[in-house]
Amino acid sequence: MNPTVHLIDDDTDFREGLAWLLDSRGLPTRSWTGGDTFLQALRSGEVPNACSVVLLDIRMEPLSGLATFEQLKALAWPWPVLFLTGHGDVSMAVAAVKNGAWDFLEKPFQNNLLVDKVEAARQAAVTLHIESQDRLRFQQALAALSAREREVLTELLQGHYNKNIADHLGITQRTVEFHRANIFEKLQVQSAVELAHRMGLLGSGT
Repeated sequence: MNPTVHLIDDDTDFREGLAWLLDSRGLPTRSWTGGDTFLQALRSGEVPNACSVVLLDIRMEPLSGLATFEQLKALAWPWPVLFLTGHGDVSMAVAAVKNGAWDFLEKPFQNNLLVDKVEAARQAAVTLHIESQDRLRFQQALAALSAREREVLTELLQGHYNKNIADHLGITQRTVEFHRANIFEKLQVQSAVELAHRMGLLGSGT
């Protein structure tokens, strides 16, 4: 997987120079003249909401970097956003990080430092993608459980033993063991503790 870096800056010279730098390091880059054009492309489907990184200047016209970031959040954009900021805007960038941005970099910056941060953000995007795919597979496997398996699952999550589950559901303990084994296999877990952990993660949206 090779996440694209979406470079959004309204300063043509700076944007082109930065795009050249990233291209020279082998990082796939797509440049945008402003947050409004990027958001329009995202909403229209020209840009898929796919594994990528946004490199976003904090001061732009007509739509600022912060306003662009807020709209990205409203669109449930999950991928890392790295702000580029001037010295006077560091406090805004720090606030943006607290509000969910991935990181920021103050201008002027060293080329190697920028590339290292962008590469770290790309790796974070890959990790997010893998976790998202894993969560989706778990959700699909969960939805595919039979009605009886879902009943046994509920009992397991309440910490009940096989004998208690059998009594509660009016089935034999051997049948409970059979369903339990099927549930573990379908959901790719090794224990009730791991199952509870996965269900907890699903419930918290992480």
